[in-house]
Amino acid sequence: MIDICDVNEVPVGGGRAFTIEGRRIAIFRVAEDQVYAIDDLCSHDEASLSEGEVDVEELCVECPMHGSLFDLRTGRPRTLPAFAPVATYRSEVRAGRIFVEFSA
Repeated sequence: MIDICDVNEVPVGGGRAFTIEGRRIAIFRVAEDQVYAIDDLCSHDEASLSEGEVDVEELCVECPMHGSLFDLRTGRPRTLPAFAPVATYRSEVRAGRIFVEFSA
């Protein structure tokens, strides 16, 4: 697992993009110690998902470009116009740091 950042660098209910081994990953923090990591680019039109609105109860993010909802657990779109999923990555909070399992 790769140490990404201090947990407080990602606000609860929000997301932030990071570049890991040349790939943009969006990390979303849905609770104090609960995070999800997915590819940052929407599969429909390459908008930055980290800039989208997060629903912490439904565990999804809305693409800021055309409104597709992506499940943070699976990367699958819940609504059109997106139909292809984005990659997800195992992530966790340990000792106040966010870690992501990533292999290019």
